Amino acid sequence: MLSLDDLSAAADFVHARMAPTPQHHWPLLSAAAGAQVWVKHENHTPTGAFKVRGTLTFMDWLTRTHPDVPGICTATRGNHGQGQAWAATNAGLTAKVYVPRGNSLEKNAAMRAFGAKLIEHGDDFDTAREEAFRVAEAEGLFIVPPYHPELVRGVATYAYELLSAHPDLDTVYVPIGCGSGICGTIMARDALGLSTQVVGVVSDRAQTAKLSVEAGRLIETNSAVTFADGMAVRVPVQAAFDIYSKGAARIIAVTDAEVADAIRLYFTATHNVAEGAGAAPLAGLMQERDRMAGRKVAVILCGGNIDTGWFKTVLDGHTPQV
Repeated sequence: MLSLDDLSAAADFVHARMAPTPQHHWPLLSAAAGAQVWVKHENHTPTGAFKVRGTLTFMDWLTRTHPDVPGICTATRGNHGQGQAWAATNAGLTAKVYVPRGNSLEKNAAMRAFGAKLIEHGDDFDTAREEAFRVAEAEGLFIVPPYHPELVRGVATYAYELLSAHPDLDTVYVPIGCGSGICGTIMARDALGLSTQVVGVVSDRAQTAKLSVEAGRLIETNSAVTFADGMAVRVPVQAAFDIYSKGAARIIAVTDAEVADAIRLYFTATHNVAEGAGAAPLAGLMQERDRMAGRKVAVILCGGNIDTGWFKTVLDGHTPQV
């Protein structure tokens, strides 16, 4: 777990390299939800997603503790890879990034632009992750896992910003992929000594985190096919499970149609672009709007990197098919 001093130091380090992201109250969004809604705008980072925060703290730790490493190797659906490529190349390291076949073309292009050597492998994130681990060992690269204490330390700074500004929040909705975001939020909440409830949101097509919490042990799923690609994970992470299974108030599942509705609502009510995982917390709030009526709540807009074609489909009133 993180202490308040840990969080403060991580925030100082991150803020020296990127500005804090805003949290805004949007009246039209609040009217639609029937609650006082605050949005944490992680779509406003240098890579358009929250992952870059963890990248900064992880790369600082890596270059201090492993000064001779020639490069990194990792797997991603896009946002993690953009941040890792950006930080690694700025540190003079190579960045080999594995993605599944059929991954977002625009996220792939962004990763290459940030300096990644991109390789497509397998049909989903978890298969690409296995290959990244194999190649890292074979080539002497440092593997960057999807969940690591130094990643979470940086990621937690978004919740530290939000909860420091609004310590009276009743509930925060956070998406779950591999778990760094929700774990960082729980750690920040606990370090600040707050009573804010943290609600995890998964896709009903990628329920590994929800099923694992309900079973009290790790549960893998056979598939994770959703256009909310940041949550498309089949295999849960034990270290993350150990935190969110105890620290989250509950985990709920949303459909792709609910996510598409939330993307449309973000655009019409705030004119912000949200990717699938970025809109999932708002979808979760809208699913629970009767329960949250009149309360002060927050949603994490964790990323805005949605492909143009999918976004057009959503704005036309449809749900992208994958």
